[in-house]
Amino acid sequence: MSKTALILGISGQDGAYLAQLLLEKGYIVVGTSRDATIQRFGNLERLGIADRIVTHSMVLTDFRSVVQTLSAVNPDEIYNLSGQSSVGLSFQQPLETLESIAVGVINLMEAIRFLQLPVRFYNAGSSECFGETSRDGAREDTSFKPRSPYATAKATAFWGVANYREAYGLQACTGILFNHESPLRPNRFVTQKIVAGAVAIARAGGGELHLGTLTVSRDWGWAPEYVDAMWRMLQQETLQDYVIATGESYTLQAFCDAAFAAVGLRSEDHVRTSQKFERPSDIAYSLGNPRLAAERLDWRPSMRMPQVVEAMVRAEWDAT
Repeated sequence: MSKTALILGISGQDGAYLAQLLLEKGYIVVGTSRDATIQRFGNLERLGIADRIVTHSMVLTDFRSVVQTLSAVNPDEIYNLSGQSSVGLSFQQPLETLESIAVGVINLMEAIRFLQLPVRFYNAGSSECFGETSRDGAREDTSFKPRSPYATAKATAFWGVANYREAYGLQACTGILFNHESPLRPNRFVTQKIVAGAVAIARAGGGELHLGTLTVSRDWGWAPEYVDAMWRMLQQETLQDYVIATGESYTLQAFCDAAFAAVGLRSEDHVRTSQKFERPSDIAYSLGNPRLAAERLDWRPSMRMPQVVEAMVRAEWDAT
């Protein structure tokens, strides 16, 4: 019989790619939205799988709503990819960020415990929890030093999952994912803003793109490969947390250079920096060490930042 997977946050980048992967593996895929009757699942439509997904309305911060949905779906696996997803926006909405991420995760695990469901639970963590990393890269045992409301909320959720796993025996884990991109990224993310800006300037024959600090360095991977790591984590006999990353870090300046070079331009001719786009606090250098994932999950990324940018630019060019 086919397994049933419940994806919370199915309308986002990771949710859509994960749904596609699970459908290919023969799963019945169910997704949730605050109001599934009016939600447009644009990413699912873009991947051509919207009509193969069952959707339910669920409010993650409402315990009764969570219990009702889990009772109705009775999933074998739950992937929690929901909650406020923007680091920048979290500075403007810290309370909503904490509630949607941390309270939502606790509601989910408490509902699983209340219903006594023999389900495997994946929680989307974030490299932002580490704050600044060393040049050796953050590992699973690296201390958290969050520098944003978003990172604080993700760290809270991480320890909640660890506590429920140890105290109540829940089959639960967190994937601590470093930055991962794709053409499904919305323009409010700086990576897609750069890609869309480069393509628009190339088509218009000129223009400027205004960004914040370009010296920050990030470990960028390819989103479709990262959702495969999520699935692999839940297939292990014993669940544990994993860092998912490429092991290579590049500056935002290098990302800009690659995007503009892909359309035959030089970034220095078009990119301008402005304090308007700087965050109250930011991470200067971020790098992950995915050695454990390679050893135990047999997971290895094939795409690094240059290949990711090339794929994103190609998709943006074809779509505009």
